[in-house]
Amino acid sequence: MKKKWTGERLETFVYNDTTVEHLHRYGIVMHFIENKTVLDIACGEGYGSKLIAGKASTVYGVDIDPVTIKNAKQKYAAPNLSFLEGSADNIPLKASTVDVVVSFETIEHHDKHEEMMNEIKRVLKPGGILIMSSPEKKSEVSFNEFHVKELSRTEFIKLINQSFRFSKFYSQKIAFGSVIAPIENATGSNFEFEYGGFEHINSYPEIPDHVFNLCIASDEPGISLPISIFDGRDILVENILRPYHNSRLYRSVGFIKKLFHL
Repeated sequence: MKKKWTGERLETFVYNDTTVEHLHRYGIVMHFIENKTVLDIACGEGYGSKLIAGKASTVYGVDIDPVTIKNAKQKYAAPNLSFLEGSADNIPLKASTVDVVVSFETIEHHDKHEEMMNEIKRVLKPGGILIMSSPEKKSEVSFNEFHVKELSRTEFIKLINQSFRFSKFYSQKIAFGSVIAPIENATGSNFEFEYGGFEHINSYPEIPDHVFNLCIASDEPGISLPISIFDGRDILVENILRPYHNSRLYRSVGFIKKLFHL
């Protein structure tokens, strides 16, 4: 039976811009997790925790939904990967046990933001790192039925800086793939974002009309994320072609390509 996507919790049968955004974020995490103990809070289906487990020494995927955790345990069994039931404001781990906390698209799903930050600080080792993302609040009323309390960039920065001595902030946006780049005032980077057409090209010192805010934060200095692009062409093209894979025309085109070695 074909699965139906709710539009919120990403699963591995989904191929669209949300897939690209999420995979890009997990991709940049890989720079910070080798041989580390990592917490993936609100791990969802578990694919991200599984990706992290390929490099980290120990990974805890925590989610509030017991059915999701049960399924993740069955799908992604690994000796260094544990899935635990718990909430963002009540993390089922001992204090000072985690090197890196990853939290992607979590904080907007509840209103216990300060409690969540307190829990993250509790489970992090001294000098540990938080890598978090959150959608940019466009209005006081969210158009997403699953979101409880969204944050603007200003609110997001304030919340992070209340808990960590050092932090850097970034934006993310789909650009036939996904781009993560610094916020203009948070870095000395010479980043530029251009788009336009034959009539005019616009240039910006940061991603315009960004969709997500990201941060990396710690009580130790010297942290930063790379300017990063995730090429999502294969995923996005697959999403377009998938409905036609079983069509007679699609099979005919494939046969012709093989016949003429195209």
